[in-house]
Amino acid sequence: MPLIREEKIADLSTCLQLIQSGNQAKLREKVVDAMTTNETLWFRDKYPFDILTNTLFNSLSSSRRKVRIWSAACSSGQEPYSIAMLVHEYKQKHPRAFPAGVEIVATDISTDMLARAKRGSYDHLSIGRGLPEERKNRFFRSVEGNHMQLLPEITSMVSFKTQNLLDSYSSLGKFDVVFCRNVLIYFSVTNKRKILQQIAACLQDDGALFLGASESIGELTHLFTLVRNNPGIFYSKKAR
Repeated sequence: MPLIREEKIADLSTCLQLIQSGNQAKLREKVVDAMTTNETLWFRDKYPFDILTNTLFNSLSSSRRKVRIWSAACSSGQEPYSIAMLVHEYKQKHPRAFPAGVEIVATDISTDMLARAKRGSYDHLSIGRGLPEERKNRFFRSVEGNHMQLLPEITSMVSFKTQNLLDSYSSLGKFDVVFCRNVLIYFSVTNKRKILQQIAACLQDDGALFLGASESIGELTHLFTLVRNNPGIFYSKKAR
């Protein structure tokens, strides 16, 4: 394991003991960063973003409260920034939409990924993964070092926070839409159930949940209703 060699630790067992001691916060962060899968791209799978624009925004655009969207396990930021682009485009077409504003909260367990995401700077390889040319030209500017920088009008719409999905979400508040995609597959059945129950608790009644294409709510049908679109699906929280 490269991290063990870098930190000059004898072996994996010693590394685990150091982390469990509770006195090695920096080491724990490095281990989390090394173990976290950070596969992501712009507008991944496309249909969740189409549903957001064509269905959910239409129902939320007249809300008198601030519309809140959570991108969980946001990795290097492509998902929440994709959402921000859609909000920006929708408001240009519908100037009176979202009178109380829109807040996009993006979280991840990896502090390294969050630091990268906050910068809003991406190399050309990352830019080319799912981002249409028209949006690249509209929302980015070229900077030194073969990178492109997202414009402040997009980055300012997203706030980033550290969040372990197995911890409490109470400090995050309530949301109208939650994206928790392609992350539940890494958890046990018990922890997956816990995460979905906590997401349900932080969703507004009738709030929308997007999971990854290979993920489902399992037996938690008392909390969510499957909503079919053409194409794609999402889950709606059942009102109490």
